[in-house]
Amino acid sequence: MLEDLLSGAWQSVVFGVVGVGLMAAGFGLVDLLTPGRLRELIWVRRNGNAALLLAANQLGIAGIVFTAILTSYSDFAKGLASTVVFGLIGLLIMALAFFVLDMLTPGRLGEIICSDEPHPAARVSAATHFGAALIVCACIA
Repeated sequence: MLEDLLSGAWQSVVFGVVGVGLMAAGFGLVDLLTPGRLRELIWVRRNGNAALLLAANQLGIAGIVFTAILTSYSDFAKGLASTVVFGLIGLLIMALAFFVLDMLTPGRLGEIICSDEPHPAARVSAATHFGAALIVCACIA
């Protein structure tokens, strides 16, 4: 019984580290998609547009990791590998969704997101980002 508890605890730590790593990669992705540095945009300039997009990204990645763990293989290594693979696929699909939305709309989406003025395009972009993550979640299940 104690062995099962310790094994489960260890697996939680490993999945947690992988999840946080994927969320950090999501931060890097949004940072690449938008001009400027997210640290300055959100924490210094208090840019709500960029914060909304990053929040949708982080929630999307967390949803993908959650779904991958919940439906994980009984084999720990396979479950961990599927979490990493689906997390990376999620990041790629989110980037693709961003580029497609940018192509379909006027202006440069990255510049709009970085604008200090609130813009409805930020909400649309955030929904597109999160929606892309939900699609990946459905593929996992």
